[in-house]
Amino acid sequence: MTIRFDLSEGSLRAQSHYRQVALDQMRPISRKYDLAEHALPREWVDYWWREGRFGAKGGAALANDGFVTICLQAEQLCWGDAGLYLRMPTPALGGSAVSAAGTKEQQAKFMAGFREVGGQPIWGAMAITEPHAGSDAAAIETTAEFDPATDEWILNGTKIFCTAGEGASTEPGGFVVVWATLDKAAGRAAIKSFVVPAGTPGMQLLGCEKKLGIRASDTATLRFENCRVPKDNLLGRAEVKKQEAAKAGEASSKDSSKDSSKDKGFKGAMATFDASRPIVAAMATGVGRAALEFLIEELARQGVVIRYDAPPRERTAIEKDVIEMEADLQAARLLTWRAAWMMNKGRPNNLEASMAKAKAGLAVTKITQKAVQILGPLGHSRKLLVEKWMRDAKINDIYEGTQQINQLIVARRILDYSSAVLR
Repeated sequence: MTIRFDLSEGSLRAQSHYRQVALDQMRPISRKYDLAEHALPREWVDYWWREGRFGAKGGAALANDGFVTICLQAEQLCWGDAGLYLRMPTPALGGSAVSAAGTKEQQAKFMAGFREVGGQPIWGAMAITEPHAGSDAAAIETTAEFDPATDEWILNGTKIFCTAGEGASTEPGGFVVVWATLDKAAGRAAIKSFVVPAGTPGMQLLGCEKKLGIRASDTATLRFENCRVPKDNLLGRAEVKKQEAAKAGEASSKDSSKDSSKDKGFKGAMATFDASRPIVAAMATGVGRAALEFLIEELARQGVVIRYDAPPRERTAIEKDVIEMEADLQAARLLTWRAAWMMNKGRPNNLEASMAKAKAGLAVTKITQKAVQILGPLGHSRKLLVEKWMRDAKINDIYEGTQQINQLIVARRILDYSSAVLR
């Protein structure tokens, strides 16, 4: 049996297109919006909405490799600038939650409405993290109470670190998918997702975080005070089954993508990460590649050429470092493509998605830090983007599940242990 890692012609075309977009549109303004945190990068937003998203022959390449091409796009654009990538107008983040937790009818209804609103850019966000609920999503305290008199759900609570939260909550056509509990006593089984359109009364933007890296992105804090949404904006069904609540700890440790029930509930919401983690891994690969490519080019300018054919015992410390960095980057990329390919095929990829995310998070952190170290004072200087890439890198090891959480998931899947057994 022959194992091939070749990309399709369509994906190669898309890869080349997005590399050019990153080079021409993102790199020139990368430092500008790193320094001007929270400023809307209007030139980038306008370009992406008008031209960038229709590249590679109108997205036809997506028909060939689907999710793999999405990951190729993420890597190339994050090679340009990870913060700007997160700021580009797209419903993808919130849309992935709709796809994972919504019924087929809801997917058709909501996703069709999110594509374009009056020709204006739109954003989609996902509101999960709370001041006291981070990696443990089951600890969510935001509540959802049904009002039978109006056929509406009433949301109350505060969400933090909402990527694209500013645009999604304030711009016309934007939307936020909010995780909330229907019954705190029922635990995980009562966690549901709700679609909240931008401008909904009771949803308030409190502000954006001042961050170490990805400063061009709008990482928002949102408050929900008696925020009312229609009954049908609950993704999935409202029932909280007793047996589901009793077995939630065990069920959530199994592969969420195997759940075929109509009421996906917490498992459906968690399945969102099976789609988003490979994308984050691809983002990390893009940042890591930016730093590694620059390092190799700078070393070559200084007369240091990596001798790949030299015996290991004869290589310099720098040569050994660079070769190890390249190996880590390639391993992360191949794990990412595998998880994405499994998504394309409709195969459970919970294990593979977490493996890709964990490996890429470690790799990008190590690669960017080592690049700064090898370059010395120049690496620390704002004259270069290397120090920015090091700052941008760390978040990839944190969001969409921390390094520790993803390693825990990998261990549970391999050993077939429940969350109650392996914590």
